[in-house]
Amino acid sequence: KRVPSPNFNERPCEAAVDALVIHNISLPPRQFGAGYIEKLFLNQLPREDHAYFETIADMKVSSHLLISREGELTQFVAFDKRAWHAGQSVFCGKENCNDFSIGIELEGADDVPYTSSQYDQLVRVTKALIAHFEGLNSQRITGHSDIAPGRKTDPGPAFDWQRYLEQLA
Repeated sequence: KRVPSPNFNERPCEAAVDALVIHNISLPPRQFGAGYIEKLFLNQLPREDHAYFETIADMKVSSHLLISREGELTQFVAFDKRAWHAGQSVFCGKENCNDFSIGIELEGADDVPYTSSQYDQLVRVTKALIAHFEGLNSQRITGHSDIAPGRKTDPGPAFDWQRYLEQLA
């Protein structure tokens, strides 16, 4: 499904997509399926629904894709546009990862196991992206924690990198 977020801009002209960043998100933290992630990416998060929302309601963030616990895929930003998912970041010596990466959010938390449906969908999407963007390959996939160490921890220890990468092979 497509739900266009207003939180994007153009990629720099010289920036080719050559990285994939895996994230996690849950709103409220460690709660799933309430629809608040979509509201956050649309700048419609109701502050009054949870105390945590007061701290993030003014953030302008997005991701290219979200994969729900059930494996449902939602696209918020077109792949040729710059989603606002990585923040201050560095990958392979290049700063500003939003410029050259695609961000995929998994509905989850660092220490909550992801579902088989999520892994299956993530593998399908990753294969399609690798087939489309010549700069992408399995060595150009990273976690948010790896491009923003000390600031971010996702996708966390519950994400099974070995399972994911073996399914890609």
